[in-house]
Amino acid sequence: MTTLRSDPTLKLVLGSGSPRRLELLAQLGLTASAVRPPDIDEDVHKGELPRDYVKRIASEKVAAVDAAEDEVVLCADTTVALGRRIMGKPADAAEAAQFLFALSGRRHRVITALAVKRGQRVWTKDVQSTVAFKQLSDAEVNTYIASDDWRGKAGGYAIQGPAGAFIPWINGSYTGIVGLPLTETAGLLTAAGVALFGEAS
Repeated sequence: MTTLRSDPTLKLVLGSGSPRRLELLAQLGLTASAVRPPDIDEDVHKGELPRDYVKRIASEKVAAVDAAEDEVVLCADTTVALGRRIMGKPADAAEAAQFLFALSGRRHRVITALAVKRGQRVWTKDVQSTVAFKQLSDAEVNTYIASDDWRGKAGGYAIQGPAGAFIPWINGSYTGIVGLPLTETAGLLTAAGVALFGEAS
């Protein structure tokens, strides 16, 4: 991966409305100068596999964000995959409950794809983690659904919220499961010339 010279004057644009991604960027010492969530069609193509899907969506998102010459755009997409089944953001509480019961007592994958754009250059990366759910009772699912924490979350849950109590084991990137794998994000942004932690080379 070719790394461009670090430029402290570059502005970071986050192509996502996720407050969790803003919080994770702060762990790298970064504050987005602008937040521009792109409006794209996120429907799954017929026969599309989960990893191919998130890679395509992240790339389409970053292509849809307009940026000036001094701006670097970061986009990401996260999905939950149970086998070949893609579990996006549930449409309502009933679908969220359906997702949770499907995940109950099983392992699934969480895949986050990243895309970073500076000018005509684009850098991409995807990170896959495995998550185990304990066997869930009706009461646990109903209580979680009532909390509304499932809203806007791929697979109908967030590991950093109350659903963390459902997860005894993970293999992979915790921050990737949250929605922005920090090691890989730092690598792509550094390649694009963004200075991390307020430092410039």
